[in-house]
Amino acid sequence: MRKFKLEIQGMTCTGCEKHVISSLENIGAKNIEASFRNGEVIFELPLNIGVNSAKNAIKDANYQPGEVEEVSLQEKVVLDNDSDYGLIIIGSGSAAFSAAIKAVEYGAKVGMIERGIIGGTCVNIGCVPSKTLLRAGDINQFAKTNPFTGLNTNAGEVELATLVEQKDELVNKLRKQKYLDLIDEYGFDLIKGEAKFIDENTVEVNGKILTAKRFLIATGASPSIPSISGLKEIDYLTSTTILELKKVPKHLTVIGSGYIGLELGQLFHNLGSEVTILQRSERLLKDYDPEISEVVEKALLEQGINLEKGVTFERVEQVEEIKKVHVTVNGKKKVVESDQLLVAAGRKPNTDSLNLSAAGVEVGKRNEILINDYARTSNEKIYAAGDVTLGPQFVYVAAYIGGIVADNAIGGLNKKVDLSVVPGVTFTNPSIATVGLTEEQAKEKGYDVKTSTLPLDAVPRAIVNRETTGVFKLVIDANTLKVLGAHIVAENAEDVIYAATLAVKFGLTVEDLKDCLAPYLTMAEGLKLVALTLDKDVSKLSCCAG
Repeated sequence: MRKFKLEIQGMTCTGCEKHVISSLENIGAKNIEASFRNGEVIFELPLNIGVNSAKNAIKDANYQPGEVEEVSLQEKVVLDNDSDYGLIIIGSGSAAFSAAIKAVEYGAKVGMIERGIIGGTCVNIGCVPSKTLLRAGDINQFAKTNPFTGLNTNAGEVELATLVEQKDELVNKLRKQKYLDLIDEYGFDLIKGEAKFIDENTVEVNGKILTAKRFLIATGASPSIPSISGLKEIDYLTSTTILELKKVPKHLTVIGSGYIGLELGQLFHNLGSEVTILQRSERLLKDYDPEISEVVEKALLEQGINLEKGVTFERVEQVEEIKKVHVTVNGKKKVVESDQLLVAAGRKPNTDSLNLSAAGVEVGKRNEILINDYARTSNEKIYAAGDVTLGPQFVYVAAYIGGIVADNAIGGLNKKVDLSVVPGVTFTNPSIATVGLTEEQAKEKGYDVKTSTLPLDAVPRAIVNRETTGVFKLVIDANTLKVLGAHIVAENAEDVIYAATLAVKFGLTVEDLKDCLAPYLTMAEGLKLVALTLDKDVSKLSCCAG
């Protein structure tokens, strides 16, 4: 078999992809992957069929073939070899387990090396523990400040130690169900210890030498600590240690206003802390559309969270139990005092102890592992997935790429990683959810852009909830009316964004969104309303009218 990548003009939707695939199947092509977004199809042909046959088949299907490139056809890993393993995985998070399960299904012998707690960031110190505590914080805040007259609710002092104990029980349960139990279920080897590469085929763990045909590095990332004078000399918190506090701090200062800083800052505000968030940039969430930044800032300030923008950090000191952050804001010096200080200034990849140079694995400026479209590193035998690559920092992205690694490293499929449509969520209240291109990104890519923006006070669900600070925004191709991006700040935006993801991924238009029935008094109805807003004033429509 030979493998080819062929450019195609004229594909505009998933239906076009199916036509192209069918036309190539008819001439005997195998393992066909067509993408109307990339304008290409990848396929394999038997040696007795020339590539011109494929071009003619494309023409017969009324599409225009372009340049063709022969690509390498990776051989499936031979599993009965002299190596200890078909695949060794370093790390035990979502990317690692996704790859391990699929590799076992291919028949590979798999070894997984872990130096710490099984399960990685998400279940142990990330998604699961933070989101269960965020829900507790929301309930406490609702009890203190519900918007309905006639409801007499109140909140007493929070017993944080009890909440943390309950959180730990959940973490332990899910770690066992979703990780530990699966090791025996699928029959791969767990090797405890720290891995260090000896060469491209070999790692050392606790003095033991292990070899493999292929490797996956999935060691994740950890909190990055900025270079601020005095910071390393004081007792600060990270996103990991703050979730172990047993007492709600009276005052909490947060350095950093990314998703971690916003989520954890709001959590402790809701539990009763006075919270101040410090950020270097002049605009909150500067990589988002301005409408998103503005409404999130408005929501935080309405809730009573202190936000300092354009901060220059001078130094940090601790006097007894009080942490003092010396900053300059708008040319004025200021000292922010608190009994706890959270550093939430990004993440750094866990690569320092791997001895990657011995394996010929190249890293980037932040020591992240560099991978190509197939998740391979500069060493074709070694792959990487998850936060260690500093790609999108989402557990579902890590798991997706981990599965592709098994397909490519063991199955020999040469699948490409496609991160063109990745939804992202920040679990604040209101939550922030985005997918696709921002307005600026769309213009940079050369699109003629239209936008449609709808304030949350025009969405019936928000009105009846009496929580109307938020926004829906669509970024639209002005020529085709296809939805290029969707950006939402609203309660339950994290659930609504999946529908928007389907719209972006499958090339739906604003007219498609208008034509879909949206259940009344759901937040998802906001997607239809913001589509209608492109050429109508929805405030002048009756309930449910389109």
